[in-house]
Amino acid sequence: MIRYRLDVGSKQQITADQLRKVLIEESGVDKKNINNIHIHSLYTLLELPDEMPPDIFQHLKSVEINQQKLDIRRVKNNNKRRGNNYIRRGRKRDNKPINTETKPDNQASD
Repeated sequence: MIRYRLDVGSKQQITADQLRKVLIEESGVDKKNINNIHIHSLYTLLELPDEMPPDIFQHLKSVEINQQKLDIRRVKNNNKRRGNNYIRRGRKRDNKPINTETKPDNQASD
Protein backbone atom coordinates (compact mmCIF):
# COMPACT_ATOMS: atom_id res chain seq x y z
CA MET A 1 0.00 0.00 0.00
CA ILE A 2 1.13 3.52 -0.81
CA ARG A 3 0.05 6.67 1.01
CA TYR A 4 -1.51 9.45 -1.07
CA ARG A 5 -2.59 13.04 -0.40
CA LEU A 6 -5.73 14.49 -1.97
CA ASP A 7 -6.48 18.22 -2.13
CA VAL A 8 -10.00 17.81 -0.78
CA GLY A 9 -10.98 17.86 2.87
CA SER A 10 -13.75 18.58 5.30
CA LYS A 11 -14.01 22.20 4.06
CA GLN A 12 -15.28 20.76 0.76
CA GLN A 13 -17.82 18.75 2.76
CA ILE A 14 -16.68 15.32 1.62
CA THR A 15 -17.15 12.08 3.49
CA ALA A 16 -15.12 8.90 3.43
CA ASP A 17 -18.02 7.12 1.71
CA GLN A 18 -18.17 9.75 -1.05
CA LEU A 19 -14.45 9.49 -1.55
CA ARG A 20 -14.53 5.69 -1.72
CA LYS A 21 -17.39 5.79 -4.22
CA VAL A 22 -15.56 8.21 -6.55
CA LEU A 23 -12.30 6.26 -6.35
CA ILE A 24 -14.06 3.00 -7.12
CA GLU A 25 -15.95 4.51 -10.08
CA GLU A 26 -13.02 6.44 -11.56
CA SER A 27 -10.08 4.11 -10.95
CA GLY A 28 -11.69 0.69 -10.63
CA VAL A 29 -9.87 -0.04 -7.39
CA ASP A 30 -11.52 -2.57 -5.09
CA LYS A 31 -13.14 -0.98 -2.04
CA LYS A 32 -11.18 -3.34 0.22
CA ASN A 33 -7.97 -1.74 -1.09
CA ILE A 34 -8.83 1.81 0.04
CA ASN A 35 -7.45 2.04 3.56
CA ASN A 36 -6.72 4.51 6.36
CA ILE A 37 -8.74 7.49 5.14
CA HIS A 38 -7.94 10.53 7.28
CA ILE A 39 -9.92 13.62 6.27
CA HIS A 40 -8.41 16.91 7.47
CA SER A 41 -9.82 20.39 6.83
CA LEU A 42 -7.91 21.08 3.59
CA TYR A 43 -6.62 17.67 2.51
CA THR A 44 -7.14 13.94 2.88
CA LEU A 45 -4.61 11.15 3.42
CA LEU A 46 -5.33 7.59 2.34
CA GLU A 47 -3.66 4.38 1.25
CA LEU A 48 -4.16 2.75 -2.14
CA PRO A 49 -2.56 -0.31 -3.76
CA ASP A 50 0.96 0.21 -5.07
CA GLU A 51 0.22 -1.34 -8.47
CA MET A 52 -1.87 1.63 -9.69
CA PRO A 53 -1.21 2.24 -13.42
CA PRO A 54 0.19 5.69 -14.31
CA ASP A 55 -2.72 6.53 -16.65
CA ILE A 56 -5.26 6.00 -13.85
CA PHE A 57 -3.11 8.07 -11.50
CA GLN A 58 -3.08 10.94 -14.04
CA HIS A 59 -6.84 10.63 -14.48
CA LEU A 60 -7.41 10.89 -10.72
CA LYS A 61 -5.52 14.22 -10.68
CA SER A 62 -8.33 15.79 -12.73
CA VAL A 63 -11.32 14.10 -11.05
CA GLU A 64 -13.50 16.49 -9.02
CA ILE A 65 -15.56 16.07 -5.87
CA ASN A 66 -17.87 18.98 -4.97
CA GLN A 67 -16.21 21.20 -7.62
CA GLN A 68 -12.73 20.56 -6.16
CA LYS A 69 -10.02 18.61 -8.01
CA LEU A 70 -8.52 15.67 -6.16
CA ASP A 71 -4.98 16.55 -7.33
CA ILE A 72 -3.69 13.25 -5.96
CA ARG A 73 -0.02 13.08 -4.95
CA ARG A 74 2.14 10.37 -3.51
CA VAL A 75 3.34 11.06 0.04
CA LYS A 76 6.97 10.37 0.83
CA ASN A 77 7.76 8.48 4.02
CA ASN A 78 9.79 11.15 5.82
CA ASN A 79 8.19 10.53 9.19
CA LYS A 80 9.63 7.10 9.91
CA ARG A 81 9.67 6.03 13.52
CA ARG A 82 12.96 6.55 15.23
CA GLY A 83 14.93 3.53 16.31
CA ASN A 84 16.50 2.98 19.70
CA ASN A 85 19.81 4.37 18.45
CA TYR A 86 18.44 7.90 17.94
CA ILE A 87 20.75 10.51 19.49
CA ARG A 88 19.37 13.86 20.64
CA ARG A 89 21.15 16.99 19.58
CA GLY A 90 22.02 19.69 22.05
CA ARG A 91 23.74 19.77 25.37
CA LYS A 92 23.60 16.83 27.67
CA ARG A 93 21.73 17.53 30.88
CA ASP A 94 22.67 16.18 34.27
CA ASN A 95 20.08 14.92 36.69
CA LYS A 96 21.96 16.48 39.62
CA PRO A 97 20.29 19.46 41.26
CA ILE A 98 22.15 22.76 40.95
CA ASN A 99 21.69 23.82 44.60
CA THR A 100 22.90 21.07 46.93
CA GLU A 101 22.38 22.97 50.19
CA THR A 102 19.84 21.50 52.56
CA LYS A 103 17.40 23.68 54.42
CA PRO A 104 16.15 22.80 57.88
CA ASP A 105 12.62 21.40 57.86
CA ASN A 106 11.83 22.43 61.43
CA GLN A 107 10.51 25.92 60.59
CA ALA A 108 7.00 26.33 62.00
CA SER A 109 4.32 28.14 60.02
CA ASP A 110 1.45 30.04 61.66
